Amino acid sequence: MNACSLNSSSVPSLRRRLLVLVSIASLAIVVLASVFSYERARHEVKELMDDQLAKTAQLMLAQAQDGNHHLGELPSRIEGMRGLKSRSNQLTLEYLIGKPDGTVLVRSPHAPSAPLAGELGYSKFQQGSESWRTLTLESGDRKLRVQIAESIPKRDKEALEIAAKTMQPLLLILPLLLLVIYFSVRRGLKPIDDLASDVATRSSDNLTPLAGRSIPREVQPLVAAINRVLYRLGYSLESERRFTADAAHELRTPLAAARIQAQVALLSPNAENRNHALAQMMAGLDRATRLVEQMLRLARLDPLAQLQQPQSLNLAELAQRVAAGVQDAQPHARIRLELADDVPPIQGDADLLEVALRNLVDNAIRYSPEGSEVAVVLQTTDGARVLSVRDNGPGVPPEELPRLMERFYRGASVTAEGSGLGLTIVGRIAELHAARLELANRDEGGFEARLRWPA
Repeated sequence: MNACSLNSSSVPSLRRRLLVLVSIASLAIVVLASVFSYERARHEVKELMDDQLAKTAQLMLAQAQDGNHHLGELPSRIEGMRGLKSRSNQLTLEYLIGKPDGTVLVRSPHAPSAPLAGELGYSKFQQGSESWRTLTLESGDRKLRVQIAESIPKRDKEALEIAAKTMQPLLLILPLLLLVIYFSVRRGLKPIDDLASDVATRSSDNLTPLAGRSIPREVQPLVAAINRVLYRLGYSLESERRFTADAAHELRTPLAAARIQAQVALLSPNAENRNHALAQMMAGLDRATRLVEQMLRLARLDPLAQLQQPQSLNLAELAQRVAAGVQDAQPHARIRLELADDVPPIQGDADLLEVALRNLVDNAIRYSPEGSEVAVVLQTTDGARVLSVRDNGPGVPPEELPRLMERFYRGASVTAEGSGLGLTIVGRIAELHAARLELANRDEGGFEARLRWPA
């Protein structure tokens, strides 16, 4: 399926993922903070209520110590007080005043029947279906006791309401927090959106590197990788344009010559002239055929980053096979083999290396004087494996040596037929085999091409 036809809804969204994860994390933190704050608020409220019990008990006990004659009027006096508005959930403190032996001197109308002679301090008391929180204090002379009671259900309800009101601002802030998270994530991802817009609006021939200054650090490796791809793509496209232009130029000459010879053969009444023209036309077509074959081979080698299935190869056996094949195709050729026996094998592709070595041998034969000898030498030098092809030809001018591996370059003084791609192909095959192609003139005369595998 074409990538352009993918439904955008099926593609994972980084913005949506960030929003969901950050929102869930924020919500979890708010919930945990709310629970903790709620429990803390309830605890504080209950302590505050216990302090209220203690202060009320102390005041009533202090008042009771002034004399017992007014205690009987205490309930009516409290009921008759004015200035307070009653609430449905208002907490009321019930009280008992009496003696340590349990005698009750006065009590509020709804006070529980808790034993006044029990332990001093805070305690819980169950009366019927209602539970009470009580505090019992005794005077210093141990003659009076005061017990203050508070309904635990009402007390819990009041604590719950107070704690809930404490949490309301935090819960009201939650939607605002989610909104801030949304705009923050959107703002934070804007550089990535700008980068995507830059890539989307580019034309097919715009391969300039992406600007990475405003890109977040986390996206920098991706931008760097894209820039490397753009560089390689630009280099490949430029190589393809140059290759296409050079190929068109190189093919134009043999095809034009073949056309002229065909016209000569058609117009020539003489059979000998006609046959000569046809022979020249066939030679031109053979040259064009060799050029196309070399171009196709180079086109297959260029995209390769590494060998697919390298195998262990014996270079001596490979050299013998190539020499035998060239000798069969060109019986007049003289090839001498100097192959060391102690050269370690290499990892590589036998077919490609045979193509490379055959190109070197063919070049040596083509550019050497007729009947001269071509030597194929295999040896180790300082741990490096070296496979050399030496000839007795005229060599190459020193200024042309650096250009010999350029595509379609054949030198200014070359008269032998060739496409100018042979050494380029050999160099590319050497790269794939972690080797290096070295070209040099020999001191004793002639030319030498070496395939060197470093130690």
